[in-house]
Amino acid sequence: MKILHFSDTHLGYNDLDILDENNVNQREADFYDAFNQIVEQIKQIKPDYIIHTGDLFHRSSPSNRAITFALEKFMQIDALNIPCIMIAGNHSTPRTNLSSPILKIFDNYKNIYVSYEQEYKKIEFDKIVFHTLPHMNDETIAEKQIETCEQNIDSTKKNIMMLHCSVGAWYLMQEFGEWVYPSDKEYIFSKMDYVALGHWHGFGNVGKHENVYYSGSSERTSLNDKRNSKGFILATLDDNHDNNSSKLDIEYKEIHIRPIRQKTIDCLDYEASIASVDSNDTLNAIVEVKLTNLSPLQSIDISNKEVRDLFSNAMSVSIKREFKHNTYETNVEAIEALSLEDYFLEHIKEDVSSKKENDRLKLKVQELFAKYEDSNNDTI
Repeated sequence: MKILHFSDTHLGYNDLDILDENNVNQREADFYDAFNQIVEQIKQIKPDYIIHTGDLFHRSSPSNRAITFALEKFMQIDALNIPCIMIAGNHSTPRTNLSSPILKIFDNYKNIYVSYEQEYKKIEFDKIVFHTLPHMNDETIAEKQIETCEQNIDSTKKNIMMLHCSVGAWYLMQEFGEWVYPSDKEYIFSKMDYVALGHWHGFGNVGKHENVYYSGSSERTSLNDKRNSKGFILATLDDNHDNNSSKLDIEYKEIHIRPIRQKTIDCLDYEASIASVDSNDTLNAIVEVKLTNLSPLQSIDISNKEVRDLFSNAMSVSIKREFKHNTYETNVEAIEALSLEDYFLEHIKEDVSSKKENDRLKLKVQELFAKYEDSNNDTI
C-alpha cells in the first residue's frame, strides 16, 4: 500500500515584489510551480492514497488566483479516483468563528476528504483508517480530541494519524496559534502504522519514533529555510506476517525549486573579497549577501547597487550589513535613520583628517538619510 504524503504548500504566498511574464508575483508563481510538480508526480506514481497535512493555503482568506489554482489542481487529482485526505493547518484556519473554513470548497469533490472543524475526524476505507487532527486554535481542547483518536484505532486495519502541529519544542515555527502535541500522548504513535505530520517545513523523522515523519513544505517561505530540500514522502506499508504488523518504508522524493544562495563579503579586505566571489551558481536564484566587518565609512561608500551588480544573473539580491564589533557594539541588520545619522557624522570627524573629504562624506551621509526619511514618510 502506497501513501503519498505532502504538506505546507502555502498557495498564495508572495514576496519580493517581482513579477513574472504573466504579471504574477514571481514567488507566488514559484509556489504554484512546486505544487504542480507534485501533482505531476501523483499522476505518474498513482499511489493508493494521497494525504496533505495542512497549510494548503498561506492565508485563511486566500486570493481568487490561489483558490482558482487549487480548485483546478484538485479537479485533476479527483479525476484520478485516488482518495485524497486533507487537514487544515494554522495558516488556513480562520482565527474566529465569523469566517468559513476555506477547505469547505472541496466538500463536493468525489475523492477529496477534508478535515477542518478543529476536532478529531475519522475517515475510513475498507483496509485503512485515517485519524485526522487538524489545527486547533484552542489548544486546551486538543487532549480530548487525541483521546477520541486513540479510542477509534482499529486493529483490523491500517491506522494512519494525520496532525498539523509541533511534536516537541524543536519543531516550533514561532507562529501565531501553533500548538504542541502533548508529550504524554506520544505513546499513541506506536499504535499507528504511520504518523503524518505537517507544520514543520523540513523533511525528517521525529525523535525516537520510527513511524513519525514531517514531509516538509513544498517551497521556502523564509531565507532561514535555505538548507532544506523540498519534496514529498512516498510511504509504503507492507504486511509483516511474523508479528501481525506493517513494515514501513519511507522514500523522500525531491522536487526542483528556485535555489537560495548565501554569499559573504569580508570588508576587512573588500577588494580582495569581491574579487573572489563566485556568482556562477546564482542564475535565477534568491541571493543573500552578508557584508561583514564593516566600518561606518565603508557602510557609506559601499552601495547596495554595487553589491547587487556582482550577482546580475540572480532573481533577487538582499543585503545584510554587520559592523565590526570594536566599532559598533552589536550586529546591525536594520538601521534606524534618526538614531544613526549623528553617529556616522561623528565617526567621519574622527576618522577623516582631510576637511575636503570630510565635507564630501558629510554631504553623502545627509543625502542618504534624507532619502531614507522620504521613503519612510507615512504621510506620503
